[in-house]
Amino acid sequence: MVAPIDITDATFETDVLDRSTTATVVVDLWAEWCGPCKVLGPILEKVVAETPGVELVKIDVDANPRSAATFQVQSIPAVYAIRDRKVVDSFIGAVPEPSVRQWVAGLNPPPSEVDRLVAAGDEDSLRKAVEMEPANEKAVLALASLLIDGGSAGETERGEALSLLSRLPETPETRRLAAEARLGADVPSGEADRDGIELKLDSLLDRVREDESARQEFVDLLEVLGPEDPRTATYRKALTARLF
Repeated sequence: MVAPIDITDATFETDVLDRSTTATVVVDLWAEWCGPCKVLGPILEKVVAETPGVELVKIDVDANPRSAATFQVQSIPAVYAIRDRKVVDSFIGAVPEPSVRQWVAGLNPPPSEVDRLVAAGDEDSLRKAVEMEPANEKAVLALASLLIDGGSAGETERGEALSLLSRLPETPETRRLAAEARLGADVPSGEADRDGIELKLDSLLDRVREDESARQEFVDLLEVLGPEDPRTATYRKALTARLF
């Protein structure tokens, strides 16, 4: 059985909204003092663990008020299903296991034609998927990523990728892909490039205040490095110091 993930206000965007683009995320809003929550919790864990394509996360409403406020919840336990960054179903209260099973079973509809095209993953299929649903997040992200091709794409392909990404709300994933598209062949790949990126960042830092293109390249390089790289926070502080 896969243990549910405990969500915090800091991880809500990544572990709930971003994750919901590849799986249905069931959000269990609970609190330590809530008796019915402790009854429902194990039932949810058991049923979700047995259901492919569905993942369970738990939010302690007392410790994470901002995440709880997202759902405008007034009583707990409260359970929400998120798919493609949207609430698709919900229920309130400690319902019995048969009802939970019926609810979870209805969360994953059969794949649509667009789903099948995205799953195929080749360029023709992805273009058909985007043509059918121009704002479908999975299709747009997949096609944009294919066009960028790890920085080896030409200017035309990278421009098309940026145009596609502009259709979507900004997320960490769209920012990263857009950064890769703008950087092109300068996208760091592998340890040698990632080490050499410091020299490039240092050289750009001297120009970020007056040169908008240098500033954009600097930010794009940090997006590609990602928040998990300790250099990202260091260089973001250096950028702020130069600009302000």
